[in-house]
Amino acid sequence: MKRFVATTAAAVLVSLAGAGTALAQDTAAPGRGAVVVSIIPGGATFFTSGAQTKEVSFVNYGLGAGVEVHLNRYLGFEGEISGALGVSQDLDFAAGTANLESPSAVTYNGNLVASAANHSGVVPYLTAGVGGLTLLDQTTLGITDTSTYLTGNVGGGVKWFNRSGRWGLRGDYRFLAVRSNDTATAFFGQETRYGHSVSGGLLVRVGR
Repeated sequence: MKRFVATTAAAVLVSLAGAGTALAQDTAAPGRGAVVVSIIPGGATFFTSGAQTKEVSFVNYGLGAGVEVHLNRYLGFEGEISGALGVSQDLDFAAGTANLESPSAVTYNGNLVASAANHSGVVPYLTAGVGGLTLLDQTTLGITDTSTYLTGNVGGGVKWFNRSGRWGLRGDYRFLAVRSNDTATAFFGQETRYGHSVSGGLLVRVGR
C-alpha cells in the first residue's frame, strides 16, 4: 500500500508539473478576489499503523471538492470536503492478515493557502489547516457507530491555469494528523493517527 501511495503521488505531481511547464506561457493565475472551485475525482489516503496500539494501516480511495477565495495573488483561504472511500485490501492484524474493506470517512477542512510569487500559470503552493474526520461505521471491523475526530493537515502541490485563467489542473499532497478519542474503537482512533493523502483534480474559476 505504501508503494501504491508513493506511485500515485509521483504520477500526479510530475504529470501536472510537466503539463504546466509546457503550457505556462502567457497564462493568467487568479488574483485578488478570485474564487476557484476544485473538483477532485481521484486520489488516495493512506493511514499508517498505530505506534503504541498497533492499529492497522490501510488505504482508501479519495475524491472531493473545495472552494478557494484569493485575498491576493499569493494568499487565499480554502474550504474543502472530501471522501475517503473504503476498498477491499489485506489488513495486518495482530492475530493475522484478513482481506476486508477499510472503513470510509468524510473529512472537512479550512486551510490557508500560500502560493509562489510568480506570474505564470504554473503555481506551486503550500497549505495548512484544521478540520474534522468522521469515520463511518463498518461492522466487520467492529466499528458500530460513526465517530468524529479533530484533524490537522499540512502540505502543498502545484496548480496550472490555462491562458485565460478560467480553468486548470491541480496535484496535491497532504500530511494528516488525527487526534485520538477516548471512546474510539480498537480499529482506529485510540491514539493519534497519521496519514498521507495525494490527489489530482480540475480547477474552475467562478468569480472575478
